[in-house]
Amino acid sequence: MGIYLRVRVKICGITSVQDALTAVKHGADAIGLVFYAPSSRNVSIAQAKEIARQIPAFVSVVGLFVNAEASFVNKVISQVKINLLQFHGDETPEACSQFSLPFIKAIRVKPDTNLIQCAIDFSAAKALLLDTYTEGLMGGTGHVFDWDLIPKQMAKPVILAGGLTADNVAQAIQKVQPYAVDVSGGVEMSKGIKDADKIAAFMQQVYL
Repeated sequence: MGIYLRVRVKICGITSVQDALTAVKHGADAIGLVFYAPSSRNVSIAQAKEIARQIPAFVSVVGLFVNAEASFVNKVISQVKINLLQFHGDETPEACSQFSLPFIKAIRVKPDTNLIQCAIDFSAAKALLLDTYTEGLMGGTGHVFDWDLIPKQMAKPVILAGGLTADNVAQAIQKVQPYAVDVSGGVEMSKGIKDADKIAAFMQQVYL
């Protein structure tokens, strides 16, 4: 996995320009836009277009999809200034690689998940995002998984997600030494609505 001099931060589930700019102001390296209708953080193409238009240089806009039709993904990336795709469902390596943009693959971790094999299978991914497995849910559960399940040596950069908050992110970084951390619910006042104070507190703990 390697030890990174600075841990990157993605704040996911952004639903407004104001929340996006708050995340950027506090130092987020990336914001995540959810294109998955069942999610309470889902955004329309029109919303996403306006948010992405306001993001300044050197901050990545990540489009999150869950088992989406290729035609829908292509429609989004043709209209929204997205830098990176995130696939959070049961997509195959081939399905993830068919688009014109680089991608990261989310893996919902449970005790029998072979993360070494996942890194091999998704060798074209820019990173693996490790999230909590919860039956019937595709992410955003607010629960932490057992970080001991992550091998010390991974062939791909690790983005750690799943139940991270200002209270546990420093511990998570110390233990896992990830390339990046990903937070959504841990910096919200309600689902889809970010809390500036929680974002500030989270970022402060990342950069301890």
